[in-house]
Parts: sequence; C-alpha cells; structure tokens
Amino acid sequence: MATVILLRHGRTEANASGTLAGRTPGVHLDDLGRTQAERAAERLAVVPLAELVSSPLERCRETARAVGARQATRPRVHTDKALTECDYGEWQGRKLRDLARLALWKTVQTNPSAATFPGGESLLHMQSRAVDAVRRRDAAVTAAHGADAVWLAVSHGDVIKSVIADALGMHLDLFQRIQVDPASISVIRYTEARPYVLSANTHEGDLSWLVPQVPKKGSRKRADHGAAVGGGAGAGTRP
Repeated sequence: MATVILLRHGRTEANASGTLAGRTPGVHLDDLGRTQAERAAERLAVVPLAELVSSPLERCRETARAVGARQATRPRVHTDKALTECDYGEWQGRKLRDLARLALWKTVQTNPSAATFPGGESLLHMQSRAVDAVRRRDAAVTAAHGADAVWLAVSHGDVIKSVIADALGMHLDLFQRIQVDPASISVIRYTEARPYVLSANTHEGDLSWLVPQVPKKGSRKRADHGAAVGGGAGAGTRP
C-alpha cells in the first residue's frame, strides 16, 4: 500500500490565543504559522507526492499550498470534507480556559469515546469518518500510482490524533496521549497485515527515506512477511 504523510496546519491566531476555532470560516495562518508551513514544505520538497489532499478549511489549504509550491510537479490541492475539523458545536469560538470548567471537558480528556459536543458531532464519529477517508484515499492512491507512492493529507490536531490512534490499535479513549503540534509531520504505511506508524509529531529531520525506491533491473518484488523480529533494518526499507 501507499504511504500517507499527515501534516497538521500551521499555527493560527486562534491557536495562539487559546480559542477553539473549530470550523469557523476565515481562520488563517498567522506569521509563525506561515513560517511553520514553509519549514514543513522544505522538509517535504525531497519527497515526490503522488497526491496532495487537504481539509477544506483555510488554514489547512494555506498549509497545503505552501507544500505544493515546493514540489517539482506543482500538484493540485484536492479537498476532502471528511478530513475537516471536528464539529465542536456550541464549543466553537470559545476560550479553552472557559471550556475546561465544563463537566464535558473531563469526559473529553478521560473518556473521549463517550463525548458528543452540544450541537456538534461526537469524537467517535470524527474518528470514524477521518479514518475511513484516509484508508479509502490510500487505497485509491495505491491503485493509481503503485504501492511505493507517497501522498499527503493536511488536517487538524484531533483528527490526526484519532487517525494515529487507529493505526496504533489504540482505543479512542487513549488518543489524548498522542501529541500533534502545528505543522508537525506524522507518517503511516498501511499494509494487508496492519498499519505501521513510521513517525509521529516530527518537526525536523530528513525525509528522503520516504522517496520511493526504484527497483533494480531484474529484481523480484519482495514479499511482505510482516513486522521484522528484532527491529529490522530501519528507515528506508519496507516492513
């Protein structure tokens, strides 16, 4: 299967001020957020992206465009509503310090699978539609571009955390243990046996190990025997 890179959007003024932006329109990257997006784009420039997909919200599309501008092929940014931010309902637009006083806040922290935002969606539904979107798109990229293809999904913190939790086989109630910072990069490779979380919440480092390897002439396709006992040969090799 193809490899998906999950990129959270860069910082916004809402992030900086402790406001839960949610799906509020017109929330853009701030100066630091634009710098973060450019830094992520620079890291990703070496990796030829088969597809570039984004949440439809402005902050994600701005981050995705920064990445696309550094790609040699200048890929078009596609949007997918299933990758959009959680619908926080009546919580949207409020300060996190005020929300932390509500009874539901404790549920979100300790038992998120039971949390439904008033007038919005549940975290369980958010995870379900996001995981389905990523897995569906990953299969489509594999069919169109081959199993060595790499593609990018630009989304939001809770959305990416829920996708990583699914790939790790974690119950959603444990997903708050995962950290996903603005403009951080996480990498997942899905296979028939299981997903492999290759990295999570990274800000620095060479990503050239993600560049698809050109098979040597006459070489046979290597069988996938599952996870390597003992840890394997490291980055740049297929599990």
